[in-house]
Formats: sequence, structure tokens, C-alpha cells
Amino acid sequence: MTHRLTFRGTEVAAEPGQSVAAALVAAGILDWRTTRRGGRPRGLFCGIGVCFDCLLTIDGVPDQRACLVTAADGMTLGDDADSQDPGSPGEDDAANA
Repeated sequence: MTHRLTFRGTEVAAEPGQSVAAALVAAGILDWRTTRRGGRPRGLFCGIGVCFDCLLTIDGVPDQRACLVTAADGMTLGDDADSQDPGSPGEDDAANA
């Protein structure tokens, strides 16, 4: 049974056992938040929960790692102020130095 998720008003399909991040990438959605400083796009990077680039609001809970959350039918994905970067140390500092 294919699951149906909603990302910013758009329906996204997910296969059973697929992560939220994998479902978004399979649907052609490659970024879903931006960095706080610089507004750089972020989405799936490491895919194993180490880097925090894939943070997303899932069912109203902000800052969920989309690569670690298994997709479920009816999930709502998206905006908590566009899931801005929570302030990863140094993420944009090198570019601004």
C-alpha cells in the first residue's frame, strides 16, 4: 500500500518502509529548508542522520531528521518558518569570513 504525504500542499507518494527524505527525493523534491544565514538550500545529504541537513517539520513537530523518520500515510510535511537552520555552528561562517 502506497502512503500519501502532504508537502507544502502537494501530495507525495511513499512506499512502505521508505523514509520521508527518500519519498521527497523520489518525488523530485531535493531541498526543503534553507540556512538561517545566507538562505542556502538544504535537503538530503548524508542519509543516515549524522549531518542534520534534512531537518523538516513533520506533523507539526519541528526539526525532525527526514532521513530517519519512516513515512506514514497522512503525514503533513513542511513549514515551521520553512524549517530554518537551527544554528548549526559554523555552517555559514566559512563563507562569511
